[in-house]
Amino acid sequence: MIFDLSKTNSIANVFIAEIRDKDIQKDAMRFRTNMERLGTFFAFEISKTLSFQQTETQTPLGIAKTAQLTEQPVLATITRAGIPMHQGMLNVFDRAECAFVAAYRKMHKTGHFEIAIEYVSSPDLTDRIVIMADPMLATGMSMVLCCKELMGRYKVKELHIVSAIASSEGVRHVKANLPKAKLWLGSIDEEMTSKSYIVPGLGDAGDLAYGVKI
Repeated sequence: MIFDLSKTNSIANVFIAEIRDKDIQKDAMRFRTNMERLGTFFAFEISKTLSFQQTETQTPLGIAKTAQLTEQPVLATITRAGIPMHQGMLNVFDRAECAFVAAYRKMHKTGHFEIAIEYVSSPDLTDRIVIMADPMLATGMSMVLCCKELMGRYKVKELHIVSAIASSEGVRHVKANLPKAKLWLGSIDEEMTSKSYIVPGLGDAGDLAYGVKI
């Protein structure tokens, strides 16, 4: 399943436009806020696919029939770029446990690179619903590697992947390697540069949110 926000009419598309805009990007706080807003939006959309049960809630004047989640998902993200979007989802799933994966591009002199995992912090994901967020899905290699790292440790019941901007190549790579994953995407771009940056994309989400790394 692939949910493509750009195919719908929603105010969330305004947030997509702003994170792409090279002038608005100069305001790092606004960039982080828009990423957080997108995380909140996707969390609401994902919640519609989860299981609920009817319960009774005592009000000051009586008993109300209400719906409650039968289980909380685990919110995972790839640091550092994924943190604002992760926070947006945590604002919605405010009782969720969280997992964090640190991954980076290990560059070679030839210009090629491989993805290396540096750090994993996670609760027990056995038989849990996991929502993995990363703002950019370029080659899809980082996402696949990080998800497989978690799934290799635990038997995950259901996997959702959230990205603000994806490349068509990255989507194909994820679907080929994680065929049961549900993808929630802000927009899908067709091109990538020789250095695997999405075009038109938005640039480096981590640098835009937190400053240029060295």
